[in-house]
Amino acid sequence: MILAQSALRLDATWVDYSLVALYFVFVLGIGWAARSKVSSSIDFFLSGRSLPAWVTGLAFISANLGAVEIVGHSANGVQYGFQTMHYFWIGAIPAMVFLGIVMMPFYYGSKVRSVPEFMLRRFGPGAHLVNALSFAIAQLLIAGVNLLLLAKVVNSLLGWPLWVTLIVAAVIVLSYITLGGLSAAIYNEVLQFFVIIAALLPLTMIGLHQVGGWSGLQEKVAASSHFHTWPGTEISGFDNPVVSVIGLVFGLGFVLSFGYWTTNFVEVQRSMAADSLSSARKTPIIGAFPKMFIPFIVVIPGMVAGATVTPIMDKSAQPNDAILYLMRDLLPNGLLGIAIAGLLAAFMAGMAANISAFNTVFSYDIWQTYVVKDRKDDYYLTVGRVATIAATAIAVFTALIANNFGNVMDYLQTLFGFFNAPLFATFLIGMFWKRMTPTAGWASLVSGTGAAIIYWYVAEFTSASSTLFNLPGQGTAFVAASIAFVVDVIVAVAVSLVTQPKPDEELVGFVKSVTPKAHLTDAAEASLPWYQRTVPLGILCLVLVIVLNVVFA
Repeated sequence: MILAQSALRLDATWVDYSLVALYFVFVLGIGWAARSKVSSSIDFFLSGRSLPAWVTGLAFISANLGAVEIVGHSANGVQYGFQTMHYFWIGAIPAMVFLGIVMMPFYYGSKVRSVPEFMLRRFGPGAHLVNALSFAIAQLLIAGVNLLLLAKVVNSLLGWPLWVTLIVAAVIVLSYITLGGLSAAIYNEVLQFFVIIAALLPLTMIGLHQVGGWSGLQEKVAASSHFHTWPGTEISGFDNPVVSVIGLVFGLGFVLSFGYWTTNFVEVQRSMAADSLSSARKTPIIGAFPKMFIPFIVVIPGMVAGATVTPIMDKSAQPNDAILYLMRDLLPNGLLGIAIAGLLAAFMAGMAANISAFNTVFSYDIWQTYVVKDRKDDYYLTVGRVATIAATAIAVFTALIANNFGNVMDYLQTLFGFFNAPLFATFLIGMFWKRMTPTAGWASLVSGTGAAIIYWYVAEFTSASSTLFNLPGQGTAFVAASIAFVVDVIVAVAVSLVTQPKPDEELVGFVKSVTPKAHLTDAAEASLPWYQRTVPLGILCLVLVIVLNVVFA
């Protein structure tokens, strides 16, 4: 139960507490400083579209560097080793490059304030409302994951009951978002990025030294498959190597990955805050470079914990706790304080990203569009701040749901399969096929999400004997996402053929074939050197990730 007190304690001293306290002073100080720049709803929700590419690029990756990266993937490191790299090299980089090169011109060029608003202008109210509601629900559930793990760190540090630390952690995140809006979240995410690296890099190096280096780790980890990425049968759940590769490439690398990175407003919002189209396009690609190498300082500590930490080895502790046990056992005082601050930074970055995206969608896409229309801008700014408070309070309760999963990656991939996979299918068809109709937009979303939920329910709560419903690893999430994608495509095409499409003039800026090329490019970028242009940077990312896949195959 979440109200129980954990047996794990971190032996912190005044040095560690001082470092953590200093970090929180900076966090709240950034929120207070950003407060003076918030004079309108656009300032609060999108930072006035004024931030440079390097800031939005680091914030883009830091917003994702929360529970999924630190706890989820270190837990995966315990269970699957280097097969976890697929979530980064197959399940992130290609989609991030695609977002920057192909999709950001539509998002940024159309001047929409959110991803659901893009759906409104492309497909109309039906698809818009479905997307806005499903996104808002998903963010409340995922914010609970980050809040739960943030509370667990404080619980291990201070020994307080988890229900107390949940409330304390929520109040801290709430304070700086409510003060400074998205600007406070983004500038804190940049700070948090460096704090996280400073925490995880020493832990990785000390952990490797403790086990005798790379060769020592290979001796202590019994499963040789933990040092190879392909064919990834353990993490996919498919025994057949060929089927496993197909499942990883299609289910994770295409459906889940592109669904998450290209349509998830938590990430896209950071690009929308950039100061130009060129900066917006480069934002996810700048973030892709550190994203490639982050798994080395996340997965390897999980592998070290799985080979050396007794409670993890004998399964008396959950894989989610691996990183905390490793910190307790390996880090001296001082470094422990930095590591604690790094974990707190990671979970706060993740939760702040969820909450800041939620308050934008709730205020613009639900409240302003369907509840109270045509009020002054100050009114919606107030609604956004109230929504922030309400979302943070709800996240305290959704943390209870997340606590039922031993590996949070199982929980998160399930959510992504429900919401992101069908959304990506609808986006992809709608962006490249002008014949897709408004009716098909909402019908495909509902059908895809419904199909994924039905499959998940059968797999989890019935005694279905088919191999397709009894997959180990995270194969169930891959299959659910694939089903959602395929059903969405079929319904979108079938419904479009029997319903009325929008006229071409209403699709300019939303469908590639009817949008002038000048609308999708930034003329000023052509005069920049190659390393400051979007497409060459994207190509370099793809080459590097191919090399990594080959080297660690």
